[in-house]
Amino acid sequence: MGAVARCLSQRIRLGTLHTPTTNRRPRTTPSQFRGVASATLAHPFQGVQTFSASPAPSPAVDEPLPQPPSPHRLPPSPADRGSRVIRPTPPPSSSSRKDRIREARPFSDFLTDNFDRQHDYLRISVTERCNLRCLYCMPEEGVPLSPQKELLTTPEIVMLSSLFVSQGVTKIRLTGGEPTVRRDIVPLMQQIGALRAHGLRELCLTTNGLSLHRKLDAMVEAGLTGVNLSLDTLDQWQYQLMTRRAGFSAVQKTIDRIFELNRAGAGIKFKINCVVMRGVNDREILPFVEMTREKDVEVRFIEYMPFDGNKWSKGKMFSYQEMLDLIRSRYPDLQREAGHKNDTSKTFQVPGFVGKLGFVTSMTHNFCGTCNRLRITSDGNLKVCLFGNAEVSVRDILRKVNGGEPIDEEALELLQQTALDGLKQSSQLLVPNSEELLNVIGMAVKRKKEKHAGLGELEHMKNRPMILIDPPATFQRHHSRWHHHIGFAPSTSLTNKGPAPLSGFSVPGSGSTSGFQQLRLFTSTSRQFRQDGKDNDSKGPKLTHVTSSGEAHMVSISDKTTTKRVATAKCTVYFSDPAVLKLIKENQMKKGDVLGVARIAGIMAAKRTPDLVPLCHPIALTHAEVELAPVEANIEDETNGQNKGGAIEITATVSCDGKTGVEMEALTAASTAALTVYDMCKAVDKAMVIEGLRVVLKEGGKSGRWEMP
Repeated sequence: MGAVARCLSQRIRLGTLHTPTTNRRPRTTPSQFRGVASATLAHPFQGVQTFSASPAPSPAVDEPLPQPPSPHRLPPSPADRGSRVIRPTPPPSSSSRKDRIREARPFSDFLTDNFDRQHDYLRISVTERCNLRCLYCMPEEGVPLSPQKELLTTPEIVMLSSLFVSQGVTKIRLTGGEPTVRRDIVPLMQQIGALRAHGLRELCLTTNGLSLHRKLDAMVEAGLTGVNLSLDTLDQWQYQLMTRRAGFSAVQKTIDRIFELNRAGAGIKFKINCVVMRGVNDREILPFVEMTREKDVEVRFIEYMPFDGNKWSKGKMFSYQEMLDLIRSRYPDLQREAGHKNDTSKTFQVPGFVGKLGFVTSMTHNFCGTCNRLRITSDGNLKVCLFGNAEVSVRDILRKVNGGEPIDEEALELLQQTALDGLKQSSQLLVPNSEELLNVIGMAVKRKKEKHAGLGELEHMKNRPMILIDPPATFQRHHSRWHHHIGFAPSTSLTNKGPAPLSGFSVPGSGSTSGFQQLRLFTSTSRQFRQDGKDNDSKGPKLTHVTSSGEAHMVSISDKTTTKRVATAKCTVYFSDPAVLKLIKENQMKKGDVLGVARIAGIMAAKRTPDLVPLCHPIALTHAEVELAPVEANIEDETNGQNKGGAIEITATVSCDGKTGVEMEALTAASTAALTVYDMCKAVDKAMVIEGLRVVLKEGGKSGRWEMP
C-alpha cells in the first residue's frame, strides 16, 4: 500500500516529470487517481486524527493562495537526453479559497514562544556527512559520526515535516552535513514537496554545490524552490585551501545549471553564502560584489561565527561594518533594500546591478527579535536556537509507536494500516502520538530565550561543530575531551566515539596501525653524550645517515613504535619597503594573491619533501597547515632593525602517525612558503630578507615533546 501511495505521489506531483521514452507507464487520469486515493495515503498518517490541534493558518484575504508552479519545460541536462516531458493532471482542489479563509484559525500555540515569535520556518539536517572539510565548519580531524540507527529515517523526516506543516510551518530547508550525499535525497524531497497541498510554500536546500548539478533537475521537479550555495571564494586554488578538497569546477557546473534553469522559468531563489574570515578570504568580497553586476543572485556575506572545533577568534572576524565600508569604497552608491521582517540578512544592491548583496550579522547585530526558525538535527534533536546548547529529542518520542526502533518503510506501512483500521476518514494531517510530540515541542519553543549570548560569551560556549547542527546528546571532542549533556526533555545519550581521522595527505597502503604504509626510514635514536663530546657506546659522535666509510645510507627504524608525530617550523620574510606589505594586504600584487599562493605552495612542498631531500622517504601525512601572518613595522628593536618595512611570519605544522618525525616536512613547508613570498614580491622589493628558519616544536616518539625556548 505504501508503495502504491509513493508511486502516486511521484506520478501526480506538480510540475514536470522527465521519464525515459522506453518502458513508459501510462499516465494516471484524474478519475483513476480519485479511485485509488480513497484507499491509500499519500503522506504519513494523512487521515489519522489522534489529537485535535490547530491547523495551519490560512492565507490572509489579500494574499494569494500558494499555487504550484505552472508546468514548464526545463532545458535538458545530459542525463535527460532521450527523454520526454510529461505533464500529469493535478488532482482537483477539495476546497475553495473562500472556504479556507472562512476556516482560518490562529497560529499554532505550540510554535509560538513567550515573546510572540511565530516559528513557521523549519530547517532539517538530513545527514551528518559532508564531502568537504571547510575551515570554519568542521574540525580538521573530522567529527564522530553517529551509528545509522541513531539517525532519522526518511519516513521519520517526512512524518515530522507533516506534523510541523500541520501546525503552520510554510518553509522547510534541508541541510546537512551536505544533503546531496544522502542517497535518497530526491525521493525524500518528492515526499516533502507533496506537502504543498497542506500549506507548505517553500522547499529549499543548503548545499556546497559539489554534486548538485547531477540532481538539480529532479529536485526542481520535486518542488525545490530555493538554493543556498556555500562558496567562500571564486579562486579555485583558494577554494582547495579553504575546503581542504578539490572540486571548484563541479561547483561552477552547479551555478551554471541554476542560471540555465532559471532562464527557462524554474524560478529558483538562488543565494550564495560566503563566510568572511580576516586574512583568509576577505579579499574576495569585491569580486563577489562584481559577480552581481550581470548575475541574478544574492551574495550573502556572513560574519565568522564560533562553533566547536573551528578555531574561532575575534581577530579573524571581519565585521558587517568593515564589509560595508570596503564595498562602498569601490561602489559608493550602494543602497539598502527593504526586506521581510523575518530576514536573517540585511539586503543591499548596487544601482544598475542585476543581483543583490546580503549581510548575515549574527555576531555584531543579532536578529533574534524576529527569529522564526527551528532546527532538527540529523539525529532527531530539536534546536530552538542556532547558538543555544539546549536540545530535546523528538526522535525518541516518535519511535515510541514502534517500540523504540527506527521507523522504516515497512514499519510505516504497518502503522498506516493499523491507523486506517481504526479510523477511515479525517481531514487532519498528523502522526501517531502527535499530542506528546507537540507538547514537548511546545515546551522547547516556550523556553527559547529572547536573544542568544553576546560576542564576548559565544566564543566560550560549548556548541556542536557547525557540520552537526543543521549528534549525539553526549558528545566527546577528540582534543579538548569535553562532555556535554544536552536537553531538558527525553533524550538519548549516545556512546562516545573517537573521531574518524582525516587522510587528505595520505597514500593508501598497509602494514601500519593507521591503515597506511610507513615507507620512511629515519632514525630518532636517543644517545647519551658525555661532556667530552663522545657517547657512551662508541669512540665518538656519529651521524646516523653516514656509514663508517663516509657513505650516505638509509637507516632502518623498523623496530620503532608507531606514535603520533607533530612538528612546527617557523621563519620570517622581512621587507625593506612598507609599501610591499600594504600591496599584499590589499591583494594588489601583479602576480596575484601572495598569501594564498604561498600557503598552497607550502602545503604542496610538505608532501614533496622526499623528492627534495635525498634521505627522506615518502611518508603518509595526516595533516599539513601553513599560516602567514602580516606584521606591521613596529618591532624594530626586537629584530635589530630588520623590520623596517614590515614582515610576514610563516608557521608550518605537519603531523603523521608513524615511526619517524616530520621536522623535515615542516621545515620544507615553511621555507617554500617564504620563497614563494619572495618570488611574488621581488619586483617591488629586491632587498627582502628571509630569516629564522627553525623547528620550534617536536612531539612524539621516544623523546616526547620538545619546544624551542
